[in-house]
Amino acid sequence: MARALIVGCGCRGRELGARLLADGWSVRGTSRTAAGAELIAAAGIEGAEADPDRLGTVLDLIGDVTVVVWLLGSATGTEEEVAAANGDRLESLMIRLVDTPVRGLVYEAAGSAPEEVLARGRAIVEEASERWQIPVAAIEDVAEAPAAIEALLARPAS
Repeated sequence: MARALIVGCGCRGRELGARLLADGWSVRGTSRTAAGAELIAAAGIEGAEADPDRLGTVLDLIGDVTVVVWLLGSATGTEEEVAAANGDRLESLMIRLVDTPVRGLVYEAAGSAPEEVLARGRAIVEEASERWQIPVAAIEDVAEAPAAIEALLARPAS
């Protein structure tokens, strides 16, 4: 069974997780806090405490993941934390995905983060896709994620 990892599995992430579960996916969602992970679990999704600011906590969760959904377009935190989640941390993740079973990444390219931060995130995933042939999709609305995931997995292997 295919597994999706939703990084930033707040309210919208839990809605997406429920939809993916209904479509037959196994779903794991992350929160920075234990309380958030409990909310995720209460929604029927495997909850995990992981923080994009400590990328190793996210990487520990991808050994059995097919698709990563990076829902941090409306991440909370300081300006620096939001910029890093859609910049340096995202870039580090993309580099590390090369040596994993992950077959694609969906990036939330819209939200409350500054437009230039989201544009940088989009550029990072697109460049990584070209360089390392990691299928990516940038979405403007979480409702687009299931179709984006299907399209990623339908791409022929490079």
